Order: sequence, then C-alpha cells, then structure tokens
Amino acid sequence: MAEGLRERKKRRTRQHISDTATGLFMERGFEDVTIAEIAEAADVSVNTVYNYFATKEDLFLDRGDDIVEQLARWVRGRDAGESAVAAVLRELRAEIEGMSPRVGLVSGYDRFVLVVHNAASLRASLSRLQRRALERLEEELRTETGAAPGDFLPALMAGQIGWVHQCVMEFVSREMTACRDPREVSREALGVLDEIEELLGRRVFNYAVRASE
Repeated sequence: MAEGLRERKKRRTRQHISDTATGLFMERGFEDVTIAEIAEAADVSVNTVYNYFATKEDLFLDRGDDIVEQLARWVRGRDAGESAVAAVLRELRAEIEGMSPRVGLVSGYDRFVLVVHNAASLRASLSRLQRRALERLEEELRTETGAAPGDFLPALMAGQIGWVHQCVMEFVSREMTACRDPREVSREALGVLDEIEELLGRRVFNYAVRASE
C-alpha cells in the first residue's frame, strides 16, 4: 500500500529529528546534549521529540527495530535449498562487498563508535538490542523448523549465527576505529568471513534448510 501524505510527513519529521540529534551527539558527545537542545536545533518542541522517541538513546540508535529484526529477516528470506546460516553468510557478504553503512563500512564510523564507547547508557541500550535480536532469531528458527517448546536447538543455532554476525561486526568496528580505508577493511572482512565459514560445522550448515518448492 502506498505511503500517505500524513505518514510521509511523520517519517520525514522523525528522520529530521534523529539526524539533528546524531549531528549534535557526534559533535559534543552523547551525555553533553539535552533533549531541549535537540528540539531547538530541529525546530520542534520537546514534546514532539518525545512523541517520536521514548528515550534519548532511541534518538541515537534510531535503527533499533532493524537491528532486532535483521538476522530473523535474513533467515526468513532464505532461498530454497539454503540453510539459516548460509543465508546469513550470503547477506553479510553482500553488505560487506557493497560497503554498506549498516555494517560500519563508511567514513566517520569511528566517531559513531566513540560516541557509544563514551556513554554507558548507549552501550547498555545496544547490548539490549543485540540480545533481543538473538531472541527474535531463536523465535524465527523455532517457527521455521517447527521445534517443540522445550527444544534447545533453536537457541543454540541462534547463538552460532549471532556469533558469526558479532565477529564480523567487531572486526569492522575495530579496523574502522583505526581510521582505515573502508575499501581495505571490506576486503579483509570478506577474508574473515571465509575463515568463520570454515570453522562452522556440518550440523550448523544443515540446520533449517528451506525445502525446494
């Protein structure tokens, strides 16, 4: 269904507030910026800011819902004959090869990491998002495989897939905070992904293979 004028205006307002807040956070640090200052810079009221974002942390981590759903979405969209982990590896490769900002392969990512590193509340919020992402992935794996409620295998497999994603993200983060060329980091991250793939066992690769149509 096409986006209506009202929905489009709300989306643009939300993005404008988030972009304004992120700019201030990058410039001055997360702790030193207030909601009132963000509202003034964005030319909206404080109440408007809170209408779109429940907390100051949500302003910086405005892609929180995407973070939570990403791994589950990749698994849900896997091809016929493809396993859950194979789908995640394929999607990660595409993101890395495309030098996607979603995996941090963009100039200025080091400043983003520094802002998070210097704010305990942001680190805690990011940790909660990552935990919810694993929970959503486990739910998706249970649904896809028809696992019984007491079956622990979906949780174990979600942990393995989460480890793959975390290793790649931590590598990119470490190298980008060293102010390296995103193109070089991209090439090396693909090598890291190859190494990770070799470490994964057959049982992981054979889990949740989508049946052919």
